[in-house]
This record gives sequence, structure tokens and C-alpha cells, in this order.
Amino acid sequence: MQATAYTYDPETRSGQVLLDDGTPVPFDAPAFDAGGLRLLRPGQRVRIETEGAGEARRITLITLQTF
Repeated sequence: MQATAYTYDPETRSGQVLLDDGTPVPFDAPAFDAGGLRLLRPGQRVRIETEGAGEARRITLITLQTF
């Protein structure tokens, strides 16, 4: 799934992405670390993997979108 980076805190390695419909979804340090990223800037296009649905949906991996 694709999303856009919305917020990122380098201290906690957590933040939020916006899905294409505008829904914000938070991610935590383990999801950020799983993608091997070193930094994330708001507006970057990212690829995410999630588990769960609705309010229980959580991001398990976030990495940069490549073409």
C-alpha cells in the first residue's frame, strides 16, 4: 500500500502517514526500523505494510516508494 509521510520524530522514530483518502495512520519505531530508513521527510511517498483493520490497523513496515 502507498501513503505520504505526514509527520516524523527522529527522537522516537515514529510519526504518521496519510493514506490516499486522507486518513492518518500512526507508525512506531519498530515499523520504521523494519524498513531500514534513516530519515523521513513530510511529503515523501512511502510504501507501507499493515495488519488489522479499522481502528486496530497498524503499520508493520514503512519504506520509501520506488518505481
